[in-house]
Amino acid sequence: MEYYDQREIRSQAERESDLFARLPGQIAHAKANAPAFARLLAEVDPASVTTREALARLPVIRKSELLAQQKAARPFGGFAAARWGRDCRRVFASPGPLYEPEGARPDYYRLARALFAAGFREGDLVHNTFSYHFTPAGSMMETAAHALGCTVFPAGVGQTEQQVAAMADLRPTAYTGTPSFLRIILDKAQELGVVPSFTKAFVSGEAFPPSQREALAARGIQAFQAYATADIGLIAYETSARDGLVVDEDIIVEIVRPGTGDPVAPGEVGEVVVTTFNPDYPLIRFGTGDLSALLPGCSPCGRTNMRIKGWMGRADQTTKIKGMFVHPSQVADIVRRHPEVLRARLVVDNPGQSDRMTLHCETRAADTALVERLVATIREVTKLRGEVVLCAPDSLANDGKVIDDLRTYE
Repeated sequence: MEYYDQREIRSQAERESDLFARLPGQIAHAKANAPAFARLLAEVDPASVTTREALARLPVIRKSELLAQQKAARPFGGFAAARWGRDCRRVFASPGPLYEPEGARPDYYRLARALFAAGFREGDLVHNTFSYHFTPAGSMMETAAHALGCTVFPAGVGQTEQQVAAMADLRPTAYTGTPSFLRIILDKAQELGVVPSFTKAFVSGEAFPPSQREALAARGIQAFQAYATADIGLIAYETSARDGLVVDEDIIVEIVRPGTGDPVAPGEVGEVVVTTFNPDYPLIRFGTGDLSALLPGCSPCGRTNMRIKGWMGRADQTTKIKGMFVHPSQVADIVRRHPEVLRARLVVDNPGQSDRMTLHCETRAADTALVERLVATIREVTKLRGEVVLCAPDSLANDGKVIDDLRTYE
C-alpha cells in the first residue's frame, strides 16, 4: 500500500499530540493577525488550548456569521491574516458573496493527499473540468495536481464537444470535476465515436453514490470522492477501502450538536466543525453547516486518522413558525435548562394548515410536572406555544435533526 506520507499511518496518540502542540501557536497567530479573532478570543490564553476539551470551549464561527462579518468589513471580515500582494495570490467569491483568499503555498488547499489516494501520480495529464472563475474549485484541483507532478489541462465547465475533442487529441489519463459532468462527457464521446482515455477520476461537488461509482468502473474508470470546501480546503477523502472518508492530517475535526458548540457522542450525527492550521486564513472552530458522524476504528486501507461517514445533510435547520424564526440553538437552550432531558427534536407540522410544534424529548423521568416545565420553557425561549412528548432514551433517530419540518401545503 502506498501512502502520500508517513503521517497517514502514525498512531492516533502521536497525531493528537502533534495537532494540539501546534494549536496554541495557530490561535496566537490568529489573534495577532486576524482582527475578528482578536475580538472573539480576547479572553482566551492560547497556551491553555492543548486538548479537545479546551478547544470545545471556544466559540464556533458559522458561515452565516462569517458572511455577516464580511459584509460589515470587506473583504474578509477580519478573519484573514493575508494581505494583498505576496500573501494573497488570488481571491475567490462563493455565493453570498463570501470571499476567500488563496495564499502562495504549494497545494494551498491540501488536496494532493486526496488525489494521491485516488491514484493520481507524477506524469498524469489531468483534465480539470472544475470552474476557474469566481469559485476556487478549479484552482483547488490544479494546485493539488501540480504538487504531485501532474500536468493539467484547464478545461473548465461546459462546451462538451470541445471537451471530447481535447480528450481525443491529448489523451488525458485523469479527470477532475463533478460526477454528472463526467457522465455527460463520456456519453458525448460515445455519440461521437471517441474512445475515452480516462482511467481514474476524482469527483466532488455532488452526491456520488456507489451505483455511480460502479457504473464508471464498468467503463474502466476508477473514481474517488472527497469532502472539501472553499473556506477550509480538504476535510476528508475516500481511499481504496471505500469505507467512509479519512480526515486530512492538517486539520482538527469535531462533530457538534447543531446550533451549539458541544461535541456529540462518537457515532452520533452532528455538524462538522473544523479548525485549520492555514496561516493565511486561520479559521478556528469553523462550522461548515454540514452534517456527518464519526466512524469507529481505522480504515482497512491502513490510514489511521479518524473517519467520517461523509455528507449527511445540512445542520442549519432554522425554520419559521407562525411568523417567528426558531433556531436549533433555541432547542439546545431548552434542553440545557432541563437536565432530565437527554436529547430532543422539535417536530413541526401543520394539521388543518395551522402550524404546530412538538418537542420530542428522550428522558428517563416521564412525569407530568416535567412536561409542564418544558412547555413553559418552550414559550419563554421561542415566544411560541409548543407541545411536549416524552420518549425513551435512544428512541429518536440518529440523523442530526434538531428541527424536523414535516409541514405540507395544499
